Amino acid sequence: MSDMKEMRGVPHSEEMRGVPHSEEKKLRITLTGSPISCVPAHRATVKALGLRKLNAVVEHNATPSILGMVRAVSYLLDVEEIS
Repeated sequence: MSDMKEMRGVPHSEEMRGVPHSEEKKLRITLTGSPISCVPAHRATVKALGLRKLNAVVEHNATPSILGMVRAVSYLLDVEEIS
């Protein structure tokens, strides 16, 4: 089973458990596109990321759930990795 997850490029949850919070990567996420004409699920994802207005900026730890959310609405976001 772990071979399948590695093939897809999805980090296994056990890999994330061993990373101390101070060493986790952080992401700075900026909303650059309007979610008005998007699919309702994508609007909900943008809202769940904490982005309310255009050019709003939030910072999140790079967990698998956040990375999946960012990937789903990447056409609306500008993402940069910070240390």
